[in-house]
Amino acid sequence: MSVRPVMLQLLAVSLLWGCNYVASAYLLQEFSPILLATSRLVVTSLLLLSIGLTNRELQKPSKREWKWLFLVGITSSLMYQLFYFIGLNHSSAGNAALIIALSPIATTFLARIFLKEMITGYKLVGALAALVGVAIIVLNGGKVTGISHGDFFILLAMITLAVSVLFIRKATVTMNSTDVTIYSTIIGTILLIPATGIEWAQGDLHFGSSLFSWTILIVLALIAQGMAGLWWNKGISVVGASTSAMFMNIPPFVAILVAFIVLGDPIRLTQIAGGVLIVIGVAVSNRRHAGKVIPSQTATRV
Repeated sequence: MSVRPVMLQLLAVSLLWGCNYVASAYLLQEFSPILLATSRLVVTSLLLLSIGLTNRELQKPSKREWKWLFLVGITSSLMYQLFYFIGLNHSSAGNAALIIALSPIATTFLARIFLKEMITGYKLVGALAALVGVAIIVLNGGKVTGISHGDFFILLAMITLAVSVLFIRKATVTMNSTDVTIYSTIIGTILLIPATGIEWAQGDLHFGSSLFSWTILIVLALIAQGMAGLWWNKGISVVGASTSAMFMNIPPFVAILVAFIVLGDPIRLTQIAGGVLIVIGVAVSNRRHAGKVIPSQTATRV
């Protein structure tokens, strides 16, 4: 099969993810964080379930596989979505994109600790450079106090995203990756619904009343979260994880540029410096097939 269409799809995914940060920041002006996360996951779950039932037969998980699916759902959908949208509500789209870009590096070290994978010199040097980049962004993220409350939650989101990769790898040993994505997304959606009830009980729940805002929400869930994830998985299977991972360098800069144009967010020197270090770090760490530690679901939850 021709590689060019797949590469174009990967480029489209990276652009969608970059715009997704900004669109999510915009939606948080009208939707409360937990309601926004739940609404998007509901739409994405319906899309994935319809694809799974229409185009293929879903595999029935075993008792052991259900355990991994629940762990994936808890980390990649429930915890990640909560931390991500709460953090984005108090941070900027650019900072969020740059910090989340560290997830492949975090995954590398977690894979070394729990899966006993080798850490090459490239990975070590790249990780150190990326860590310095994130430190620059976070420590200079706040307007007054230095450390932004939102950036802290984005860091937690990045960590839970990296942890979820370990569970995804365990689940995909015996299950198709598409089935894992469908089941875990539905599980995470169900687990997230009670949190929406708590948000409502506390009087913090609110949602947009305009058709425009709901249209953006649905489009993001269907395309930037649903279809982009499928394209990303296809790219991994055709050109490999290492090549696909390099496209993860694009979203942070797309997010910063679009946030500046659409939301008026300033482009700070610390963002540029930190972003350059993260890109260098990820690029260096992905040399010599380091991308093998980044399965297809790593970046489909934004």
